[in-house]
Amino acid sequence: MMAKLWKKKDSNDLKEYMRQMAIKWRREPSIIRIEKPTKLDRARRLGYKAKQGFVVIRIRVRRSGARKTRPVSGRRQKAMGVTKIKWAKGMKRIAEERVSKRFPNLKVLNSYLLWSDGKFKWYEVLLLDPNHPVISKSVK
Repeated sequence: MMAKLWKKKDSNDLKEYMRQMAIKWRREPSIIRIEKPTKLDRARRLGYKAKQGFVVIRIRVRRSGARKTRPVSGRRQKAMGVTKIKWAKGMKRIAEERVSKRFPNLKVLNSYLLWSDGKFKWYEVLLLDPNHPVISKSVK
């Protein structure tokens, strides 16, 4: 049922469900391990399998543009370069790096955007345990 809802991204049912979930997710820690992916069809396309050794993490990343501090002393430049500064990395990459830092023994397989609101973006990151017997057997 959820796969059908995800295909119709403009449906009011999906938007209302995700809005309710986002309210719940805001109260949770920024990095949390979950049992199974929220977007199962998307996770499967990215390599997820429902077996031991696969880990799914939901991460919350703060949205905003980069801002530099205004010059405090000296003359004011005509073009100060305070706003409209872009990050060198995308939010998805930042999310993957934070998760890999928290779980150093796992390898990042892939990730996808789950939901975004005015303040946060939520990603689900798929991790793989390379030392798990089930995974090491299937890789060889």
